[in-house]
Amino acid sequence: MQSISEALGLALGLVISADADLFEIVRLSLYVSLSATVLACAFGLPLGALLATTRFRGRGVALVIVNALMGLPPVVVGLFVYLYLSRSGPLGFLGLLYTPTAMIIAQTLLITPIVAALSRQVLEDMDREYAEQFRSFALGWVQRVQALVWDGRYALLTVALAGFGRAVAEVGAVIIVGGNIDHLTRVMTTAIALETSKGELALALALGMVLMTLALVVNALVYSVRATATRSAYA
Repeated sequence: MQSISEALGLALGLVISADADLFEIVRLSLYVSLSATVLACAFGLPLGALLATTRFRGRGVALVIVNALMGLPPVVVGLFVYLYLSRSGPLGFLGLLYTPTAMIIAQTLLITPIVAALSRQVLEDMDREYAEQFRSFALGWVQRVQALVWDGRYALLTVALAGFGRAVAEVGAVIIVGGNIDHLTRVMTTAIALETSKGELALALALGMVLMTLALVVNALVYSVRATATRSAYA
């Protein structure tokens, strides 16, 4: 096993030299997590809007379920997807297990409840605030939702960034359905776990640096979006 100082030096060298293996892992991580975030927003935002702006029997139960699923353990999601995509599962004929597609599916299932729950809270608060205006203009449901989404676009972008941050840092589900196969399904979190277990700290630290940088960038974007939303509100 390398010493910490030696490993840090090698890790910096890998990042500065744009090591091919390192950035192959980073590219796949970004592809999987961004794809999952787009899909989660495609499913989660409409669901959040529906729960925020409509009242129906069983809505309370639906809210409890969506909020509970926010804390769903990643390994449970991974196991669920594995069972469906394995050869003996109902979707085994698709041959998706141990592919980036399986990892995207797992991450999408993991972060869709987060997007739905957070967007529901944002839109419901705005719907209460604008209730009188909506009634005075006699707007239909579709028009209400369009108005809420437009006015809440910065807050909803923050929700999407939160989903991406959760996806890119996830390890449990993707290692189950992806298998951590070199040059095929190895992403940053699974590579860090593998390299650390092997005692090869240089690549693990290099990937950790990139992952921390991504986390800082996402948080900076969230802060920037919130600041922009605040300025727009008082403009």
